[in-house]
Amino acid sequence: MTARILSIGTAVPPAVLPQDAVRDLFASQPGISRLSQRLVRAAFDVSAIETRHTVLTELADALEGRGAADPADAAPAAGRLPVIDDAGLLLSPPTGARNDTYIATAPALFADAAREALAAASVDPADVTHVITVSCTGMFAPGPDYRLVRDLGLPTSVERYHLGFIGCAAAVPALRAAARMCAAQPEAVVLVVCAELCTLHFRVADDPDQILAASLFADGAAAAVISGDPARRGERWLDLERFATAVTDDGERDMTWTIGDAGFEMVLSAEVPRIIGREIRDAVDGFLGGASVDTWAVHPGGRAVVDRVEAGLGLPAEALAASRAVLRDYGNMSSATILFILQSLLRGDDLRDGETIATIAFGPGLTMEAALLTAGVLNPAAAHQDAALTEPVASWT
Repeated sequence: MTARILSIGTAVPPAVLPQDAVRDLFASQPGISRLSQRLVRAAFDVSAIETRHTVLTELADALEGRGAADPADAAPAAGRLPVIDDAGLLLSPPTGARNDTYIATAPALFADAAREALAAASVDPADVTHVITVSCTGMFAPGPDYRLVRDLGLPTSVERYHLGFIGCAAAVPALRAAARMCAAQPEAVVLVVCAELCTLHFRVADDPDQILAASLFADGAAAAVISGDPARRGERWLDLERFATAVTDDGERDMTWTIGDAGFEMVLSAEVPRIIGREIRDAVDGFLGGASVDTWAVHPGGRAVVDRVEAGLGLPAEALAASRAVLRDYGNMSSATILFILQSLLRGDDLRDGETIATIAFGPGLTMEAALLTAGVLNPAAAHQDAALTEPVASWT
């Protein structure tokens, strides 16, 4: 029995951050050094990102000239974390306030992505047997796995698991866990949901790592429905064939994610793309074991990461087009990002029956998580028509 992805749903908050506007805001902050101003402009301008989404409606409103709320407001509306004042000064809320906003806004994003995935797979919420939630940008208990049971009307007996603080690579271990569950329980229907609110942890600093993080990260959610039951298979699916994990020889301090007093603190050094570029060939060769690959789904940790993977594997320029498109339109949404890419491939006009897809994501450590998928297409004409009629991303409200 082969576990397969039956469908993928995605959701983003409605507030949009134009990359050039965020760049100018960060570069104009008082007290920032001239060197940091140059670093801000350089990081944002080479990011290959045009737009990102955020739950920080306060920030998006300020960028559109609608003004900021009173930062002294002790109880801002959900999603309106005071992060900017009327003079355009970026504020530094404490970690507790940022996490409160995560608690207020993340569950709806989890639920919207999950609803879209369940609807696309024609799976009734009552049929879900297992839930795996993924997030590294906030925490609470009872957590998002519990909230999904309530918000979607899932059976109260559903098995619930949460993968926290694994970072950008976490969706792949979640898919691996779902495949293992389906192997152990053939009738299982597993709902995997990733949601990340990375922009909650934006902060102004002269630190190049913080500047780089501010230029890349965004908010979004994605969900996948996984089952090995052949009767649940639709017109299109992705078979989960094999998985692999690799830990690099160095990089433990080059990509980290810790909890500070003014938000979660990201270290993302310039060494990360170089380490990936140096080690990607051996890691991927060991993972594939000679298997052929038709399509690549690579987590776009940043433009430099995508460029290094492309060069390290000797891929043609168009091979990572799906990864670059998601980076351009949504930025780096941490764990949710790779599912956005897989959704675009699953719904694309070019998907072929038997097409192999190598899926790769990178996380703190520095670690690589990988999966080899095989596409199934029963009725190409009908599948293309369905894909054209379905919105790829649900806007969260």
